[in-house]
Amino acid sequence: MPSAGMSAADHAANKAAVDRASKSGYLSDVQVYEPHRVGLPPLVPYFRELWHRRPFAAELSRAEMRSANTRTFFGQIWLVLNPLLLAAVYFVLLFILAPRDEPGPFFAHLTAGIFAFYFISGALTTGARSVVGGGALIGNMAFPRLLMPMSAVRTAFFRFLPPLVVYFVIHAAMGLPWSWTMVLAVYFMGCMVVFAAGMAAMFATLQVYFRDTTSFLPYFLRIWLYLSPVLWFIEEVPARLAPFLKFNPLYSILGGFTDLLVRGDVPPPGIWVMAAGWAVAAVVVGFLYFMSREREFAVRL
Repeated sequence: MPSAGMSAADHAANKAAVDRASKSGYLSDVQVYEPHRVGLPPLVPYFRELWHRRPFAAELSRAEMRSANTRTFFGQIWLVLNPLLLAAVYFVLLFILAPRDEPGPFFAHLTAGIFAFYFISGALTTGARSVVGGGALIGNMAFPRLLMPMSAVRTAFFRFLPPLVVYFVIHAAMGLPWSWTMVLAVYFMGCMVVFAAGMAAMFATLQVYFRDTTSFLPYFLRIWLYLSPVLWFIEEVPARLAPFLKFNPLYSILGGFTDLLVRGDVPPPGIWVMAAGWAVAAVVVGFLYFMSREREFAVRL
């Protein structure tokens, strides 16, 4: 019998959700956590359950944003001021070392690149802490653990949106041209999101097994920033270094993004292919690595 205040349709929907969760292994009377051989869970039920529980990841993200005060006035302002001040520092330093004939376009490029890099680094940093920081949640609830680094990527993306709006103000203030090709930057933004999701899952797993991962991560990200087309234009790579820098995933992802957004230049086909290739590779490797280990997270934590 449906309970009071619940329609027959709602009762049927709830029963279907319980049956679905039971079959997927994420809802039962008793949950047992123990070490196991590394292996992947059944992929179809896993991703089906992941999709149905996406509101859970969204709520985790909202909780993270509320705890960081990003919904307050000064929290939103700091989201913009922090990378903007960093861009200004790098601009002054680089302009002193190598003066440019047109500083306006370079400052816009630097700002767009740092804003985008902050999104990726924020996803990696928050994602690395997501599983270890949610130990109590993992021990008391049964759900696809991949929702935790995915919620971290969602948080980083929504923190990226206010600085992106500020970039367009800078673009106009510098007198840079507007072009329909700027819209194509959405392609590289999508590559950034997919790439960040894969890397967040990978670093979340590493943090469970190696608790010093988050301690080394800031140094790793700083070196990665210097090797990426943020402090320099993509065409300024010395010929002797070009073959090596193409193995940097952000060479194509950030290079294509800033070229389109700042100058409206359409990157060569190789940049488009490399950006998609790195994004797909990161999400496949990161997700599979995470999923193969997640069933013993509760034991490790």
